[in-house]
Amino acid sequence: MMELNNKAAIYCRLSQDDGMDGDSSSIQTQKMLIEEYCKKNGFVVVQVYVDDGYSGLNFNRPGFNALLDDIDAGKINIVITKDLSRLGRDYIMTGYYSDTYFSSKTVRYIAMNDGIDTLNDNNDIAPFKNILNDLYAKDNSRKIKQAKRQRMIKGYYMAAQPPYGYKVNPDDHTKLIIDE
Repeated sequence: MMELNNKAAIYCRLSQDDGMDGDSSSIQTQKMLIEEYCKKNGFVVVQVYVDDGYSGLNFNRPGFNALLDDIDAGKINIVITKDLSRLGRDYIMTGYYSDTYFSSKTVRYIAMNDGIDTLNDNNDIAPFKNILNDLYAKDNSRKIKQAKRQRMIKGYYMAAQPPYGYKVNPDDHTKLIIDE
């Protein structure tokens, strides 16, 4: 059984794709919601870890790595995210951290909005949520690639810098003109 201690870490993540959802998924909103949850439950927030602009499919994130370092150092024993998808969207890696890694380090994991708390035994839905989060990320990636491909087929200029001798048309930012 896990030792009940209240040294909590808040982990917030927002990918570039999630940023299109507006303020409800913002880093500040995640942080505020979790801080309120911690206050209500008597948890002491030791550190807030943030990965802004990082995909949940990639677990090599600076904030997440700092979180793991502090877990290894024994600085925290509770990790709280707004929901499971903020921890990650790769169902295998997210499952590894939420089910195996945290418990091996005697760390309690809470995904607030998903009702997941590793202190309880009623987390049967977590693997299904992990799979859905993984599928969402892959489907979103496919849609973005498809949209970019359509823009290229239509002849739109899509790079950041125009090649030497050209500039972006001020009247139509999707076209190049000769820089005279």
